[in-house]
Amino acid sequence: MLNVSFLILNRHFLTLSRALMTSAFVLALSAGPMFALAQETEQPALSPEDQLHVLLENLHTFRADVRQLIVENTGGVLEESDILFMLKRPHGFYWETLQPFPELIVTDGATLWNYQPDLLQLSIENWDASRSELAAQLLSGNTEAIVEEYTVSAIPVNTSDWEFLLYPKDPASLYEQVSLYFEQTELVSILLINTNGQRTFWEFNNREVNLELDASLFSFETPDDEFLDIVDKRETVGL
Repeated sequence: MLNVSFLILNRHFLTLSRALMTSAFVLALSAGPMFALAQETEQPALSPEDQLHVLLENLHTFRADVRQLIVENTGGVLEESDILFMLKRPHGFYWETLQPFPELIVTDGATLWNYQPDLLQLSIENWDASRSELAAQLLSGNTEAIVEEYTVSAIPVNTSDWEFLLYPKDPASLYEQVSLYFEQTELVSILLINTNGQRTFWEFNNREVNLELDASLFSFETPDDEFLDIVDKRETVGL
């Protein structure tokens, strides 16, 4: 299990290494889909930042089954989770851990709910996009803030797939490197490497892009349970 999980985490880099040793990599530089239009019209190719922006900008809604692996720096698996993820831009974000420990994190852009049914706990607070996790910023298409904090490079893996590598400009950043892998225009995985060597890997399966998602999915109705511990951290405007 350990070796298999570690190989999954590094599959992007292995794939890229193979591509670098073949002529296909050279062809991808000139024939990749992100560059094709620019070449035909004799316009400059898009910068890596603009490429990433275009790909994320077209992601209006997104639904996927996520396999999450958290691996320590020695290669041992700390956690493996099954997650249901839904996104509705600009503000809807839904992240429900199904296994091994149920938990729901959901926001409508104004309020953030964190519900842990096993612990009978519900935390409610104001949503602040500027303080959100990097992954939430990426998936919400907040590339302007990301470009301010990260150097972005784009690597063609073959004639249609791309890997984007993000390196923090701040030496005190929590992350050493972030990798986003796209198959054509679809986001397949995100890999976050912490400065302590710990890795978090999200693999997006059964992907559905730009389908209709009801806004009600991104709000939360408090269960009628007298034993539920509710911590409301929302700030009241005007007080």
